Amino acid sequence: MISHTMQLRPRYGEVDQMGYVYHANYVSYCHQARTELLREIGLHDSYLEENNVMLPVISFDIKYKKPAHYDELINIKTTIKEIPKVRFEFEFKIYNESKEIISMAKSTVVFADATSRLPIKIPPFILNIISKIIKKEDNSHSII
Repeated sequence: MISHTMQLRPRYGEVDQMGYVYHANYVSYCHQARTELLREIGLHDSYLEENNVMLPVISFDIKYKKPAHYDELINIKTTIKEIPKVRFEFEFKIYNESKEIISMAKSTVVFADATSRLPIKIPPFILNIISKIIKKEDNSHSII
């Protein structure tokens, strides 16, 4: 299992008339958190692009528990639970400042060839990176 936690404070323009973070912004927050987890393990977007790999989203499911508010510090924990094959699944838990879960989400992307735009198996260089981290995590029981 690979995990990474990102913090952010919702901006004024991301809040609706009720004073809550507008629901669609959580999708953007999760995308940003996924990007940061991948960057942390060495798979930043430009590296994927250089290697002709795209990660289009094929599903996104979210459950809202409590609202987040303007300028409230929130933590987004992103987790990869298993080594992907063609589909790459991410789980998100979003916590407020009181450490209460305010939202949970799952996102699935697929590995795709940037030229043909067709799905592909996990590229060997990505499998290598993820496998090494998961093996290291299994041995050390630490989280990124």
